Amino acid sequence: MKVVINHKEVELPADVDNVAALLNSQGISENGHAVAVNNRVVPRRDWASFRIEDGMKITVIKAVCGG
Repeated sequence: MKVVINHKEVELPADVDNVAALLNSQGISENGHAVAVNNRVVPRRDWASFRIEDGMKITVIKAVCGG
């Protein structure tokens, strides 16, 4: 399945079907990140159950400290 992650098209392995698995497959830690799918924020508690489908646009944002 193909999705767009941060404006880059990515081919996901067949076993990646939710947000948590997507982050893991891309080597992205769940800590310190926020995820939006098709411009809607997905709460962290839903990452394991939120289904990823072909063509979805995913934005991964890393939290930074500072001011």
